[in-house]
Amino acid sequence: MAEPFEGILETALYVDDLDRAEVFYGSVLGLEKISRGGNRHIFFRCGPGVLLIFNPAETLQPPPAGGLQVPPHGTQGNGHMCFRVPKGQLGAWEEKLKTAGVGIESDVLWPSGARSFYFRDPAGNSLECAEASLWAID
Repeated sequence: MAEPFEGILETALYVDDLDRAEVFYGSVLGLEKISRGGNRHIFFRCGPGVLLIFNPAETLQPPPAGGLQVPPHGTQGNGHMCFRVPKGQLGAWEEKLKTAGVGIESDVLWPSGARSFYFRDPAGNSLECAEASLWAID
């Protein structure tokens, strides 16, 4: 029998402008860039996982002969992901984003008592910051 999953290893978002995404995720959010593959993708370290930023125009193409045989993939419209923020650090992240000119779209107090806030990346993807208690983790 297969063991339960240990967590999510990677999360993917899709953007049309990798240069803007590289500045936003690397400089504004401070994620460590692992690698960039031309105009196809940028990979960032995010805690114990990896955030994959893909250009859907490139990832919808079949893989080249002799290359890694990753099936074509992509999406239409804005995606969503939530960053896990250390306990007590939501306010600091909110300030950091506001200082960088990133607008906070929504601030939510959940029925569990957890709080999170939402903002957008330059491509329009919905990003959220929350403490792990949002999902009764920790």
